Amino acid sequence: MTTHTKEKSDKGLARFLNFIEKAGNKLPEPFMLFVYLAGFTILFSFVISLFDVTVKEPGTGDIVPIKSLVSGDGLDYILTSMLDNFTGFAPLGLVLAMMLGIGLADKVGLLETAIKSTILKAPSSLITYAVIFVGILGNLASDAAFVIVPPLAAMVFYTVGRHPLAGLAAGFAGVGSGFTANIIIAGTDALLSGISTEVMEGIGSDIVVTPVDNWYFMIASVVVLSITGALITEKIIEPRLGKYKGDASENELEASTSLEKKGFRNAVFAGLAFIALLIVAIAWPGSALRNEEGGIIPSPFLDGIVPIILLFFITIGIAYGATVKKIQSTKDISGFMSEAMKDMSGFIVLIFAAAQFIAYFSWTNIGTWIAVSGANFLESMNMTGLPIVVGFSMLTALMNLLIFSGSAQWALEAPIFLQMFHLLDYHPAFIQAAYRIADSSTNIITPMNPYIIVVLAFMREYNKKAGLGTLISLMLPYSVIFFIVWVILLIAFALLGIPFGPGIHMHI
Repeated sequence: MTTHTKEKSDKGLARFLNFIEKAGNKLPEPFMLFVYLAGFTILFSFVISLFDVTVKEPGTGDIVPIKSLVSGDGLDYILTSMLDNFTGFAPLGLVLAMMLGIGLADKVGLLETAIKSTILKAPSSLITYAVIFVGILGNLASDAAFVIVPPLAAMVFYTVGRHPLAGLAAGFAGVGSGFTANIIIAGTDALLSGISTEVMEGIGSDIVVTPVDNWYFMIASVVVLSITGALITEKIIEPRLGKYKGDASENELEASTSLEKKGFRNAVFAGLAFIALLIVAIAWPGSALRNEEGGIIPSPFLDGIVPIILLFFITIGIAYGATVKKIQSTKDISGFMSEAMKDMSGFIVLIFAAAQFIAYFSWTNIGTWIAVSGANFLESMNMTGLPIVVGFSMLTALMNLLIFSGSAQWALEAPIFLQMFHLLDYHPAFIQAAYRIADSSTNIITPMNPYIIVVLAFMREYNKKAGLGTLISLMLPYSVIFFIVWVILLIAFALLGIPFGPGIHMHI
């Protein structure tokens, strides 16, 4: 590609992303946007229900109708579920609980000192790769990574003189689009493989999909995505953002004092002691943190990972705060936590509207209807070979814009596609891998992702005028390029005969 052609291409991409940003920012404020989406769902459910549309639920075979919210049952659901939708919205409790611990560590200055003592000492050329890598591995902490990684990445970039929104975007991309990848077996592997095995049993197959069946592929994915994400950040995102001209002095990191260094050392010792006690508790004979077979996946330990992380942050926060004299009584602990909760007030308001929209969308069965209709269309094309697998991944990526939960979407798609691809002699673990790359890629641009609201709140600390368009225009290159690169990696594994996991190849 000539220099002139490359410059023309770069300008074209910049114009397109600028258009996305401007168009997106013309949307209403997030709170009102979700209110309007909820209203649209109410109206759309009424219109569709007039045609007596039904859908056959994969797995159960039950015939369910598109339910109208403009009905006696619908009105009853709207009124009686409103508080439950809000208080029962999973990300609400997770985010607020995590912010008790993270907020404490932040308010006493631990996070700032930790960054100065670790990441900032790494070679500047490796910082971007480190942020993406840490974000991808963050899925070990489940959804808590959405709250932890992006704001810290923004702070790191700001401190080294780079645009903080580029750091935030890199962190969010690693956590969101790289969510399913990891170098060790995580809860996602157990959850999805369990659904796959159950579906295969249902169609009379004795094939068992285990949590390690995508392991080799996911290890390679971590490396490939870390490199890809860093290149996107440095070649596309940062040049478009330019030099940061805002004032974020409250996030500026100054050199650590001797007392802060001592506090960080004590926090590390406290953290290591916490981890050591946790390991002993897990390894103890008959430990209640393991499952009945003595394993970790799944187990009460993984189910309780968020409270465990919360206690970890509280432990190291207190150790640091007490050392630097910011915590001198228990009253100080609750005071710092209260300050952290004040910062979350805007998020709580937004979640109220988002929870209603997502609940209405689920209750009406519209998401199930669209997903099954798309799957049936793809199945009717009667294609064979890898093109149909790529088509399946593309459909999944689109469906993820409507159904954020990876396990819920796989529960919908697996009964249809595993049976279809089984007839074509494809191994279910291979199809599961094709599903996972698509499901993760669009996590960062779907309005059904409740953590988009959290990231947008972090973004506004550096750009008060930032809107959904700003966020989506930043994340779209990651989403598209991650998907393309991941599909290429999938095809490479398949054609070169590289196992996706122990003994797992493309065909049975």
